[in-house]
Amino acid sequence: MHPDKVDRQRLKKLTDLPNIGKASAGDLHLLGIDTPVQLVGRCPYELFDSLCRLTGQQHDPCVIDVFMSVTRFMEGEPARVWWAYTEERKQTLALAKE
Repeated sequence: MHPDKVDRQRLKKLTDLPNIGKASAGDLHLLGIDTPVQLVGRCPYELFDSLCRLTGQQHDPCVIDVFMSVTRFMEGEPARVWWAYTEERKQTLALAKE
């Protein structure tokens, strides 16, 4: 769902979350996440690594941005577009390589 349309009071299914459509909801289901509340306290980088392991493929790193957007939203931050997290992800991964 587009972040501008998200209503915190109506978070019943994964597609009620910002930036989550059918494909991303499917990825989250593969990870054993079936409701928005199950994202509280989850690490977006660990979710991404688990998704890559479970599917046997390297997913686009932008998926981390989507995971960052929903985990942060569920921890109380405002809904933001997924690409608002791209620079932070790039910096974090660059530091991890050092």
